Amino acid sequence: MNFSKIQSFSIRLKTNKIFELFVIGIIVFSALLIGAKTYEIPTSAMSVLKLLDWFITFIFLFEIVIRFIAEENKKLFFTKGWNIFDTLIVIVSLIPIEDSELALVGRLIRIFRVMRMVSFVPELRLLLNSLLRALPQLGYVVLLMFIIFYIYAAIGSSFFAGINSELWGDISISMLTLFRVMTFEDWTDVMYEIMDVHSLSWIYFLSFIFLTTFAFLNMVIGIVVNVLEDEHSKEKEAQDKEEGKLTIEDLSAQINELKKLISNK
Repeated sequence: MNFSKIQSFSIRLKTNKIFELFVIGIIVFSALLIGAKTYEIPTSAMSVLKLLDWFITFIFLFEIVIRFIAEENKKLFFTKGWNIFDTLIVIVSLIPIEDSELALVGRLIRIFRVMRMVSFVPELRLLLNSLLRALPQLGYVVLLMFIIFYIYAAIGSSFFAGINSELWGDISISMLTLFRVMTFEDWTDVMYEIMDVHSLSWIYFLSFIFLTTFAFLNMVIGIVVNVLEDEHSKEKEAQDKEEGKLTIEDLSAQINELKKLISNK
């Protein structure tokens, strides 16, 4: 069997839906196996789990090899971040470090094998890519939120420390208390305790909640949704190009070229 036949077989296997579902099932089974190891189980059962763990690792290795052979341009395979991530996870999982000082690292790497679900499911990959793309814009929102937190924490520590030092003793503890208020974790108990001394302190708490929970969190959601829509449109354009369909930009470019030809004539 020559390499071209092996490559064609790899391409058919890679694009086969049954094979994809099989690998996804193995990833889910790997996650369940990791969870099973957190319980106290007999030594014999642990030996079986170790054998299953090696079986899963070799299936992942086989799947990576199939994907690599199916790639027409082998140099482009490791230019994709998810291919690098999957390969590193599989290679490190093959290193026998269970009984060494690096056993904790080995277990941690095996836990991250669950992340391979993201690289296999396009929808999950799209969501994660959108979240990563939104991080620079989210950074400014987080910075502004921190400023609001700091100002309100300084006010709370200055005025409420004498009422409850455990919640308002210094600015760092005050910021933790405000995070509790923002997440609505028994925030009314905090507010009513202060209102017993300062009757108008409800203005402080309500204004903080409106600024953080309602305003800033909605801004975060809006940024993520906008980036997600952009990712969807880019993916659709890429699919249209692969299928030979013309995009709006291509049509407008062709129309402009035709106008130039007509005007030149």
